Amino acid sequence: MNKDIFQFAVLFLVMVLVQVLICNHIAIFDVAMPIVFIYFIIRLPISLGLSIVFTLSFLLGLVVDIFSDTPGVNALACTLVASLRRPIYYAYVPRDDKTKDLIPSISSLGLGVYGKYLISLVSIYCFLAFSIEYFNFADVEEVVLLAVSSSVLTFISLLAFDCLIISKK
Repeated sequence: MNKDIFQFAVLFLVMVLVQVLICNHIAIFDVAMPIVFIYFIIRLPISLGLSIVFTLSFLLGLVVDIFSDTPGVNALACTLVASLRRPIYYAYVPRDDKTKDLIPSISSLGLGVYGKYLISLVSIYCFLAFSIEYFNFADVEEVVLLAVSSSVLTFISLLAFDCLIISKK
């Protein structure tokens, strides 16, 4: 158990540092920005208690908000994604004793199921974050463009990151 806690603490720190130091400064064609820190929320065990998931997700979003100068946007979007994580997981994975203790990854779910789970959560996060940040219905096309392009870039980045983790093991 202590090994798992240490691994998730390291993942938390690595994801925040990568997001704040590298990804916040990347904007492909001024529309697509990789949002890799949500990988921490995506990788949390499904059986983990909701209060812990909400707390960790809120803290993750708050830390990124502090360093990104986006007051509350990431904290709110991360908390909402944390609340939808388990229902989306069970929309793609049968609910039984074998699947309740899994940590979502390509190796545990397979590429098809994990890909659907990943793109669902990434898309929800991107649409929430950009909608909250712009909070203006006049720029609907811009919000959709930013959300879709960032979702695709983030999905590809997180899939690659997950493949790197698998290959190291």
